[in-house]
Amino acid sequence: MSDFNENVYDVVRQIPVGRVTSYGAIARFLGSPQSSRMVGWAMNNAHNQQPYVPAHRVVNRQGLLTGKVHFGGPDVMQQLLESEGIKVVDDQIVDFQKHFWDPMKELPFDETFPMP
Repeated sequence: MSDFNENVYDVVRQIPVGRVTSYGAIARFLGSPQSSRMVGWAMNNAHNQQPYVPAHRVVNRQGLLTGKVHFGGPDVMQQLLESEGIKVVDDQIVDFQKHFWDPMKELPFDETFPMP
């Protein structure tokens, strides 16, 4: 597995319960702002990772559940988010900005997440 994917999983593991972030926010944090799709591809394999990666907390930049097809059922991603107190209507997170977690503001740059 690539270092990029491992870094993606490390960031996603930091997202608090009841919060979400976007593919692009993770890519920007990792110093590769044009790599949103690569973050998405990493999320496709998140269910195979140990420790657990809460991939349901990663959505597109508009708060849409674009990755829901990778959760084993059409409503699983929504159910996981709703179990954490996030309301979803028509595959869209309600009050997306309220729930948005920006790793650029929340995570320190250190040896785990070095400055690009």
